[in-house]
Amino acid sequence: MSKIEATLKELGITLPPVAIPAAAYVPFVRTGNLVFLSGHIAKKDGKPWVGQLGKDIDTETGKQAARAVAVDLLGTLHAAAGGLDNVARIVKLMSLVNSTPAYTEQHLVTNGASELMAQVFGAEVGAHARSAFGVAQVPLGACVEIELIAELKQ
Repeated sequence: MSKIEATLKELGITLPPVAIPAAAYVPFVRTGNLVFLSGHIAKKDGKPWVGQLGKDIDTETGKQAARAVAVDLLGTLHAAAGGLDNVARIVKLMSLVNSTPAYTEQHLVTNGASELMAQVFGAEVGAHARSAFGVAQVPLGACVEIELIAELKQ
């Protein structure tokens, strides 16, 4: 068992299969040593985790939703890379947080995903650049959508 597999087991995470796209796109694209994962929305009990930060979801719950998105992203990354041990670096996360105009803690919500990447891959491989935006809406009313770029080992 690899270190990453052991960490996932310790965290109680079972990687989900790659989700079937709901529109005209593919789950990931690989070019050279980079893999770009399409945006994944937050899900709870297999359904979109609906709500708006600053209205009916608080920051801590949003952080949990972002962590749930990160688990789904890891499942897709596992498929795209032929295993998480083939990941050289998490390069960037971009997070879209469904939030009210007055809500300003998108960065704290996104920490749910960023912190999981660091836990799974370690501080060096899991550290990444990041953007966190507040948006008026996310597909299907989900509270968070996150996309990921990773570098793969040669």
